Amino acid sequence: MPAPDAYQQLLALSREASLLSATSALLAWDQETYMPTGAGERRADQLELMARLSHERATDERIADWLSQCANAPGDEPQQAAVREMQRDYDRATKLPGKLVAELAATESRAQQAWASARDASDFTEFQPWLEKMVALQQQKADCLKQDGQTRWDALADLYEPGMRAADLKNLFAPLRQRLVALRQQLDLGKKPDETFKHREIPEPQQEAFVRAVVGSMGFDFERGRIDRSTHPFCISIAGDVRLTTRFHKDNVLDALGSTMHEGGHGLYEQGLPTQHFGSPLAEAVSLGIHESQSRLWENHVGRSQAFWQWCWPQAQQHLDTACAGQSAQSVYALSNLVAPSLIRVEADEATYDLHVMVRFELEQALIDGDLKIADLPARWNELYHDYLGVTVPDDRRGCLQDVHWSCGLFGYFPTYTLGNLYAAQFAAAADESLGGLDQLLQSGDFTPLREWLHEHVHQHGRRYSPAELCERATGAPLSSEPFINYLERKLHHVYEIA
Repeated sequence: MPAPDAYQQLLALSREASLLSATSALLAWDQETYMPTGAGERRADQLELMARLSHERATDERIADWLSQCANAPGDEPQQAAVREMQRDYDRATKLPGKLVAELAATESRAQQAWASARDASDFTEFQPWLEKMVALQQQKADCLKQDGQTRWDALADLYEPGMRAADLKNLFAPLRQRLVALRQQLDLGKKPDETFKHREIPEPQQEAFVRAVVGSMGFDFERGRIDRSTHPFCISIAGDVRLTTRFHKDNVLDALGSTMHEGGHGLYEQGLPTQHFGSPLAEAVSLGIHESQSRLWENHVGRSQAFWQWCWPQAQQHLDTACAGQSAQSVYALSNLVAPSLIRVEADEATYDLHVMVRFELEQALIDGDLKIADLPARWNELYHDYLGVTVPDDRRGCLQDVHWSCGLFGYFPTYTLGNLYAAQFAAAADESLGGLDQLLQSGDFTPLREWLHEHVHQHGRRYSPAELCERATGAPLSSEPFINYLERKLHHVYEIA
């Protein structure tokens, strides 16, 4: 078979696998949004079947021959990149037994349901047996994937951020933690923002209309996506159909805005991937760290900027009406940048958010390595929250049960949030320079130049480049924590009126 035909065969099979994955994603989205509680057992069976079918296609014996032909034949650079990533995916998939893949899918579905119930009851013991099973399965998975020089945790993390290793992250996190703690201590001496607006009760329909208007202004295409509600906000792509979820509190519209802009950033990335390459790695996000950079850039560098609030405040007044009385764009901008150590990661401010990630990074390494017993997780979680953030955890719901990730089998995932913050700051600085200043654009509500810059430098490439290559091509420099720290210090010193 000539190499061009081999490549087309690869693409055809890869497209089938992508369609199966999209179907699984739709089932998972429904499970988190509208599925009745009594349907959980059959949903687990459905997801198990879809995982098995997807794995069968991903490990088809013909793939090895097709890849070999493509590797020894000429092709343009995008095709070579696609073949390279297909080889990586095939090598990984063939290391995992189909039985393990199916068991993981079924366990993840049932564990998520157990987590939701345990979280509602604030009772870790209800979730403990499922977490024990999940950790055991993840250890098996890591042993299958592990390469020379990798720990179990490294092997799992590589699924989400290619090349990421615990040792490198420890070297990155240690100085970052010191700088963030020092910044928080500085802010304790500054002028704290007024919190009045944060506690005003606003009907959910008004909040929803407001956040939908903002995400629409960002450029999210509602003809290729939608917004719903879930306990834990998320974004999921279903073969060109991008679903966002958010949540509302009766007295915290800024949380709803931040969550929706965050997921909207993810959604813009998914909608910006090249549809003509569907089924190929060229139409997939390169890593979770890069994906998170898109959500954090829109949530923080846009949504928590002074320029944004000069545009957004009239929108808020239109939708939120009397709740805006006595407030101003400046006061709400300052409030959106309030720094206060808290219990909940997704509600954390920029200066403390990464400390939440570091807690999880430390804990899940210990769980996967077997150094921490599952039964001891709540106590250890509470200890680290006191050490890292100086807060006392009152119950399991606001402690180790707050995140859905471990019930989904997402071990090695959490550090991508901090990497996303670092990438976001570097992308934002590069876009600011390239576009002649973001503030003027944001103040006028013109988000198109930023969205198009991100599309040109990030979205359209899919997995053509590695995360490190993509960062350097877009910004002219390797990833560094300096742009993030400099951005935070500059903004928060201004908000807190620190000279």
